[in-house]
Amino acid sequence: MSGILEVSGDWLALREPEDAAARSLDLALIAAELLPDGPIVVHDLGSGTGSMMRWLAPVLGPQTWFLHDWSADLTEQAINHVRPADRYNAGISVFGRTGNLADLSPNDLAGASLVTASALLDVLTSEEIHTIVGACVAARAPVLLSLSVTGGVQLNPRDERDTAFEDAFNAHQVRRANGRRQLGRYAAPIASGLFADAGWQVRQSTTLWRLDHRRPGLLSEWFAGWVDAAVEQEPQLRDEADRYRQGRLAQIELGELSARIEHVDLLAWPSP
Repeated sequence: MSGILEVSGDWLALREPEDAAARSLDLALIAAELLPDGPIVVHDLGSGTGSMMRWLAPVLGPQTWFLHDWSADLTEQAINHVRPADRYNAGISVFGRTGNLADLSPNDLAGASLVTASALLDVLTSEEIHTIVGACVAARAPVLLSLSVTGGVQLNPRDERDTAFEDAFNAHQVRRANGRRQLGRYAAPIASGLFADAGWQVRQSTTLWRLDHRRPGLLSEWFAGWVDAAVEQEPQLRDEADRYRQGRLAQIELGELSARIEHVDLLAWPSP
């Protein structure tokens, strides 16, 4: 699993404000109610530069975070970033753990009060998601998984070519590449089912990126990547993609294009 996400700190920084706006605060507050009194330990899987920690820490009491990621560079950025305070305005402790999440074991989550992840599930394979859910179930700590893609995209104004690119992008998300087949939009339902099969309670919430003239940089970067992935999956779209891209980017420059990108957040916890 190491290296499957070739993402930059710049991209993560660009998307962080929208991620924070989209995540389900309701599920986070329910998770907080499930936690024990006193200091807690949070394990964040696929932590990147630590955006989940910066969003969630102010909701929780005294806390220590363990950031698990396959990128030592991103983990270092997360640890060296300005740290958030907890809900009592006290500092938090942060430690990094670099490694392959496909090898995650219950021992890696020992002492966890809460396990989190953001924008992770959809890049996992079936085997990887079974391994990670199995480790979480064995740890018996609530699990908050945010921003898993569903494949749903709505562009406004609509264009008759939107559906073809959306279908190609969604197929690209579950293609086999480098010996792996990621789960894409099927990941969240699979994770939910695995937790339910273990007898856990599961709640979910639809969470949306709402991109428009207020975040043109993110809208442009997202749209370019969306189209590029669609063309990689369906090369016959290449000629039409040039015209499609030019028209949409012109709309972005004029503040006339908006996008609604659907995700889902999951909260799972062991039954009493």
